[in-house]
Amino acid sequence: MARIEPDTVIGRSAQLLDGESVVAEFRADRLTYWRSHLIMAVVLGAAAGLFLVWQGNPYPVAGPFGAAIAIAARAAYLSSEALSETWRLTDRRLLGPGGRVVPLPQIQAVRPFLGAVQIVTTSGDKHLMKYLADPASVAARLQGAAGRKASRNG
Repeated sequence: MARIEPDTVIGRSAQLLDGESVVAEFRADRLTYWRSHLIMAVVLGAAAGLFLVWQGNPYPVAGPFGAAIAIAARAAYLSSEALSETWRLTDRRLLGPGGRVVPLPQIQAVRPFLGAVQIVTTSGDKHLMKYLADPASVAARLQGAAGRKASRNG
């Protein structure tokens, strides 16, 4: 299987500040990654097959088959990069892949979304933590950390 080497810009992670400690790490989950791609293949394959039936194509099975092969190839090729993403929650900030840094007081909203968690900051920036095994508990943990930090500073 192909392995994508991390880019020196995107693959870097933010460094800890003096006195800052990591409270939790959130890694992409392999089972969630493959499950989401399976669901995508089924839904898009069905749509492709229905489109071919609607067009009067004599071989509508080509749509689901082609969609499944394309999505499986994409999933296999991108898995090493997607599954290496790690988010770290510290006592001050949320540190993401590619050097993303979100100070806890700037977290405005945290929402679980399918197998991911969306983080919205007070400035309107949006971050997506993808392929989490338990997005609801991660969202609750981030909301709790952001709430505690906001109440300390406010």
